[in-house]
Amino acid sequence: MKSTWRNWAGTVASTPQREARPASADELADAVRRAAEDGLRVKTVGSGHSFTAIAATDGLLIRPDLLTGIRRIDRSEMTVTVESGTPLKRLNAALAREGLSLTNMGDIMEQTVAGATSTGTHGTGRESASLAAQIKGLELVTADGSLLTCSEKGTAEERAVFAAARIGLGALGVVTAITFAVEPVFLLTAREEPMPLDRVLADFDALHAENEHFEFYWFPHTGNCNTKRNNRSAGPAAPAGAVRGWIDDELLSNGVFQVACSVGRAFPAAVPAIARVSSRALSARTYTDIPYKVFTSPRRVRFVEMEYAVPREAVVDVLRELRAMVDRSPLRISFPVEVRTAPADDITLSTASGRESAYVAVHMYRGTPYRSYFTAVERIMTAHAGRPHWGKIHTRDAAYLAEVYPGFGEFTALRDRLDPGRMFQNPYLRRVLGD
Repeated sequence: MKSTWRNWAGTVASTPQREARPASADELADAVRRAAEDGLRVKTVGSGHSFTAIAATDGLLIRPDLLTGIRRIDRSEMTVTVESGTPLKRLNAALAREGLSLTNMGDIMEQTVAGATSTGTHGTGRESASLAAQIKGLELVTADGSLLTCSEKGTAEERAVFAAARIGLGALGVVTAITFAVEPVFLLTAREEPMPLDRVLADFDALHAENEHFEFYWFPHTGNCNTKRNNRSAGPAAPAGAVRGWIDDELLSNGVFQVACSVGRAFPAAVPAIARVSSRALSARTYTDIPYKVFTSPRRVRFVEMEYAVPREAVVDVLRELRAMVDRSPLRISFPVEVRTAPADDITLSTASGRESAYVAVHMYRGTPYRSYFTAVERIMTAHAGRPHWGKIHTRDAAYLAEVYPGFGEFTALRDRLDPGRMFQNPYLRRVLGD
């Protein structure tokens, strides 16, 4: 009996012809070869945290939940090689037990390592970039069922694959293992502080320059923000208190916020008043802990999301345009707008490829109409040569993306070599990469 797969947000569902749960790279390669013999397209799903249909298929759906765990730790090279289906939360905890850590990470850790890197998951950082930028080597099964390894130290062809496959969108093959750079575990001090939006925008360059990791959340219909500054610390560790942490992270950020969003969905006219209350609920706090306990936080309120990367120097103008759009529209926005940054990197389809970037993410509570808001936001982002997050809602196609990614043609040429029959194709990839 066929089963239906759904993503976390409930925005995508697909019913594959069959499923496979390989326990090794060899078993995965066999599954790909059998799918080719039967004329089935192949996609892999992780935790389903992408909002787009990037993982949907009506052919063979690969579930990598048996491809988990650390293969090896190389302390001379300071790398860790991990199976592709390993959830980030398990990797982070395992590394901490070994006295190691990734340098930077996103703000949740439910995703698999392959799903997170393949779609360009990132956090915020002045010098430290996305998860994919921390990759030192990759192993993947290509369309003919062969196992390909690549790194920055390989042959010219392997280096070309490495440049693209770190954020490969599932278009080049099925990732089976990833080698990440790691470092000795360190401490971060987080300083969370409410701040007026006008001040954040006026001081944005300084806040970015003075902090290793700066981000902020603006509450639409208000002039209020909550800022977060993470910087390395000599210690000692001073974790968020159990009671205070529960109040901020669980009660206010998840429990009360869930209720507020539900009320706002039922009574849109109440949203501005709710936003004013919500934006004042979180007070300033400072705490020091190991990286994954500072970078990440629980996200239990379900939502849909759009995120664009714009040139960092354009983000203040983008935020001002976004605020003006919300103020003059009948839209009622209950979720805050999240703003983060990243340095330029050299990954072919990274949203930060070749340019310092700022990320502007907009959200709507699940079940609330979102298209009018997202369409208006997208109009602002594309006017600034914005690049959409590959795993979040957007309407861009290959013609637009070829204009904003200098290496777009290199990626599609590599796909032509590795997957000429489009075994890993689906409607989403057809739209964003072309046929």
